[in-house]
Amino acid sequence: MSNEVEAQERVVTINRVAKVVKGGRRFSFSALVVAGTGKGDVGFGTGKAGEVPEAIGKASRMAKKTMQTYKLKESRTIPHEVVGIFGAAKVILIPAAPGTGVIAGGAVRAVLETVGIKDILTKCVGTRNPHNAVRATLQGLGQLVDTKLSKIEAN
Repeated sequence: MSNEVEAQERVVTINRVAKVVKGGRRFSFSALVVAGTGKGDVGFGTGKAGEVPEAIGKASRMAKKTMQTYKLKESRTIPHEVVGIFGAAKVILIPAAPGTGVIAGGAVRAVLETVGIKDILTKCVGTRNPHNAVRATLQGLGQLVDTKLSKIEAN
């Protein structure tokens, strides 16, 4: 329960979708939301409803449910460079020096800021589709390993 209180949410995208029926088109709204604690935990969710606030509510509940923890270096950047791939989206994540800030666009920025990263360089290649960009970013963060631990294990 305490996670839900401190979790911050970012609406990445809202899309109006249509279902074609006999009498014409039925419109509803699809929302993509990213939720994170700012301390290494982040999750995303999608929701669809007849009204925008309902869709955002569904998506944020799903985002909080799917939260996972990722390793950060000094709780401000990532330990090493990674490339996350999902579908045609390819997101390159490069650690940056203190004071650089989050150099990212759109969906990737939303994920990185909610996870708590303060200094990082990114490049989104292939497609900028928000759904795939979010999944590719999370896939890249999932590849992170703590460099101190891996050096000790190598000896």
